[in-house]
Amino acid sequence: MRPSSASLDLPVADRHSALPAAHSTRATLARLLPYLRPWRWRVGTALACLLAAKLANIGVPLLLKHLVDALDLKPGDARGALAVPVALLVGYGALRLSVTLFTELREFLFYPVAARIARRVSLQAFNHLLALSLRFHLERQTGGVSRDMERGARSIQSLLNYTIYNILPTLVEIALVIGVLSTRFNGWFAAIAFGALALYIGFTVTVTEWRTQYRRAMNEQDSKASTKAIDALINYETVKYFSNEQFEQTRYDDNLQRLERASVKSQTSLSLLNLGQSSIIATAVTLLVWRATLGVVDGSLTLGDLVLVNALMIQLYIPLNFLGVIYREIKQSMIDMEKMFALLSVHREVADVPGALPLAHRGGTVRFEHVQFGYDDDRTILHDLSFEIPAGRTVAVVGASGAGKSTLARLMFRFYDVTGGRITIDGQDIRSVTQLSLRQAIGIVPQDTVLFNDTVEYNIAYGRAGASRAEVEAAAHAAHIHDFIASTPLGYATQVGERGLKLSGGEKQRVAIARTLLKNPPILIFDEATSALDSTNERAIQSELQGVARNKTALVIAHRLSTVVDAHQILVMAAGRIVERGTHAQLLAQGGEYARMWQLQQASKEIPQVE
Repeated sequence: MRPSSASLDLPVADRHSALPAAHSTRATLARLLPYLRPWRWRVGTALACLLAAKLANIGVPLLLKHLVDALDLKPGDARGALAVPVALLVGYGALRLSVTLFTELREFLFYPVAARIARRVSLQAFNHLLALSLRFHLERQTGGVSRDMERGARSIQSLLNYTIYNILPTLVEIALVIGVLSTRFNGWFAAIAFGALALYIGFTVTVTEWRTQYRRAMNEQDSKASTKAIDALINYETVKYFSNEQFEQTRYDDNLQRLERASVKSQTSLSLLNLGQSSIIATAVTLLVWRATLGVVDGSLTLGDLVLVNALMIQLYIPLNFLGVIYREIKQSMIDMEKMFALLSVHREVADVPGALPLAHRGGTVRFEHVQFGYDDDRTILHDLSFEIPAGRTVAVVGASGAGKSTLARLMFRFYDVTGGRITIDGQDIRSVTQLSLRQAIGIVPQDTVLFNDTVEYNIAYGRAGASRAEVEAAAHAAHIHDFIASTPLGYATQVGERGLKLSGGEKQRVAIARTLLKNPPILIFDEATSALDSTNERAIQSELQGVARNKTALVIAHRLSTVVDAHQILVMAAGRIVERGTHAQLLAQGGEYARMWQLQQASKEIPQVE
């Protein structure tokens, strides 16, 4: 009855990419149904328990009627009938116990299903977000996306639980009550109950649909408020630098005020809905009891029938009143799920081609062949770029800011796909191999190092999952950061803080270097890898990096020309084009752009520094 762990294999999110962002209720439910299929036998058994519980529940007032009629005895008949109430009492107790037994069994069977499905969808959403392109993450705000995922996952479990625990049981009970009223009493009883039910459902659906706009507004403002708060907290230092605490508070409060107004409107409309629902139910119960009372007076009904009608109405009133609450909760859950499903529907800009094979590493020769690329269609960044990094060689790229140097690293990692030409590794177009194998073959030390809010050891070990402590320490030694780590009170258990803010820029850079050294890939990218280091540490680590890059394919992106003088080839970029190429000596001899940049940097070193 329970699927194996293999059932956690996730559906392909891109199959739903054609769905619109605003999902209808039917479309939302249709997307949930495939998750239930592996559990169909367990769900079916739970539904059988549900039916058994409701049949036992409807039998309680029927037994109560016979019990009342049995006790409505004439004087002198009490002794002869004494056994009848005892039997009915035993049956009454057995039915009550059966209701609880089958209800708890239903919960035992179904709750793991809802929990597992919520887990699967949350995992699918998380995996899908990780699979989306860098462009998506640069354009979206993390706080809002995180809140949408959190609400969506919670709503999925709520929706499934509400359906099995509340909606279906209530519908079954309504059908059984109306069936009893139709078969045991005249048509007025069924007509009143059915009319009230139809009016109640119609009123509830209409008003709840009208209230939906306020819930959507609440969600929107909630996500925006969360985004504002997280952005301000993540950029705490920037806020303090510019004394913008009041500005951030005002921005945050603006969204909170809008959230407050939407919340008040939602609650006011809820009160109106509750009042209308109670009025309909109260009127229906009064009419039914009145009809039953007339029947007892004229002798067509017994006292037990009056008790039966009243018990049935109470039994119907409680779940029916709760049904209105649950319907509202389900509608709100649907709204909460909309944005999560919209995230799942976002098309993956960079995806593996069907049948993509792992990268076959045969040395690591990298070629850019007539590469064209632009982040936007109307703005080209790289123009007809062609160069080769032979296996085991180091090629450096230099140039002014905005020349397109860091874009080369993003294209090699396939954060974006080229718009023209191609990039190959050992003759294989990187678009034809799996992204996982491609990225496993490349290591990078980025210019802007962002660390996880965890320990130093965790951040270094992130370079290779499962690395031993000895391997982590060896990488730290190679990156010249072991002595610093050892000098801290907690050593490798030292927390680095949000985005590594507890470390200096140079310390973060050395952690990033250690992480890449631990990964030990065949292809290396150093994107301003020593930009945050002082001169002493820069020389030491530069020497270490040269040793690490020996016999590996390396792309060095640099601003300081002194760090690339030993490269096998240096490419000078300007405005997305290669304007010069050659060794350090050759480029100096040419007297072009590289020679000019070298003279400027050498001259700046000669200017005395004011302490």
